[in-house]
Amino acid sequence: MRRYLFILILLLNLSPLKAQIVNEKPKLVVGIVVDQMRYDYLTRFWGQFGDEGFKRLVNEGFNFKNNHFNYVPTYTGPGHASVFTGTTPEYNGIIGNGWFDKFENKSVYCAGDDSVESVGTTSEAGRMSPHRMKSTTFGDENRLHTQMKGKTIGIALKDRGAILPAGHTANAAYWFHGREEAKWITSTYYMKGLPDWVKNFNNSEKAKTYLKTWNTLRDINSYKESGVDENDFEFGYQGKETATFPYDLKTLASENGEYELIKATPFGNDLTAEFAKAAIKGENLGKDDVTDVLTLSFSSTDYVGHNFGVNSKEIEDTYLRLDLALADVLKYLDQTVGEGEYTVFLTADHGGVDVPSYLKSRKIPSGYFDDVTENKKIEEFVREEFKVDSLIQNISNSQIFLDYKVMRGEGLDAHKVQQKIAHYLLQQKSISRVYTREQLQSGSFTKGISSLIQNGFNQERSGDVVFVLDPGYIIYPEKGTTHGSGFIYDTHVPLIFFGKGIKHGSSLERTVIPDIAPTISAMLGISYPDASSGKPLSIILED
Repeated sequence: MRRYLFILILLLNLSPLKAQIVNEKPKLVVGIVVDQMRYDYLTRFWGQFGDEGFKRLVNEGFNFKNNHFNYVPTYTGPGHASVFTGTTPEYNGIIGNGWFDKFENKSVYCAGDDSVESVGTTSEAGRMSPHRMKSTTFGDENRLHTQMKGKTIGIALKDRGAILPAGHTANAAYWFHGREEAKWITSTYYMKGLPDWVKNFNNSEKAKTYLKTWNTLRDINSYKESGVDENDFEFGYQGKETATFPYDLKTLASENGEYELIKATPFGNDLTAEFAKAAIKGENLGKDDVTDVLTLSFSSTDYVGHNFGVNSKEIEDTYLRLDLALADVLKYLDQTVGEGEYTVFLTADHGGVDVPSYLKSRKIPSGYFDDVTENKKIEEFVREEFKVDSLIQNISNSQIFLDYKVMRGEGLDAHKVQQKIAHYLLQQKSISRVYTREQLQSGSFTKGISSLIQNGFNQERSGDVVFVLDPGYIIYPEKGTTHGSGFIYDTHVPLIFFGKGIKHGSSLERTVIPDIAPTISAMLGISYPDASSGKPLSIILED
């Protein structure tokens, strides 16, 4: 009798504990990716931010100050995939925004899918899906864990920024199609027709209102954290002689892709925030005790960064406006889901390098790699060295793909071919490191660029020789900037957790992008994404 009484007491004590664990789960997880956000944008513009956006996230949440991508290449597609799958391109298979598929013998796009049709437009812009991503996301695992009751919605101006984070089982992913339409669209992978709330948003023509004058949010003289407005390092827009404020977007639209131009201004982020709020309401996200997931990518920062560069007045203004958009979204979440009832994390898909021509003007080693000319030289070397035409199938993403049928037909040894090409490349200006397929498949690199290359190397999809440019060197025109390397300016990005279940604090301990998904999974008590290689950041989780 005493034993049964003990068991009864134990069960009564455990029941509230189980309820407590369930109730501690947030009603909504919002995963925010800011496209091309370097970590130092957070510190550089700190004094200009308001209290309710970036500062609220940092001051009330947990800030990982030494967070990095642990693979190469640092592009948008791989970045978004890795944040939400908890692993690197080695396993999730998204080795670039696009890549050469040696089995199909053609270049493919990371989200392209000819087996589906557009929804919301008659253009080809909707023929997209996550089918090339090999692993699950934490959103997928949450869907499986909740018997598909927990929703997942992905939103971004860019299709890949919406599709890859949302995963394979998402209820929907929506991206913005500009041109003459200015509509949010999707594909038949998710649905046959747009839901009413999306139709209503599109029919409101709110998107079209963002073709207006872009001037600085504040007095331009207060923008002390960036260079002079008129300089030699920025592209600007077609139809305007100088890359200087103000920009009459309505006038410039006809020469800059019509409503596509919105994406390349901070107003694209405002539009994204407005559509995200409409999605929260339209999909009733966070309205019950089953956790939903919203993936939200702000893409305009990338377009502006490519166009104007890291040190521009335009990038500073874009981040000050993004700060307001974030504050607006957080306030809306407070009102609709409930303050303290949701969890947010904010990170980036990659950083960006200062415009090399600007760096050169400051006597910092940097420059440009002419890939068209250099690729021709590589092909010429291979023809002369091996007396064979068409031995190289493709050169892209700093990778060389060899034709194994040609090698077999000519009796060439793959190892020797790779080694000779690698030896040639190492003698070329601006190339600092070269790796062969054999090295990356059989070696085990644990630090430096070598380990990043290996983490980004997918045996099935990657090339046979991979080369790395010197720091500060890019394959890009001599204005604006880009990304893709394993150097700090591309790998060091913010990581902030905020909201329900998150402790307040900060850390300088090194963290990596694949740690994000297992951290959210651990907080939700769900299975980690199936190829996850990161670790939960237990320091932030409340006991």
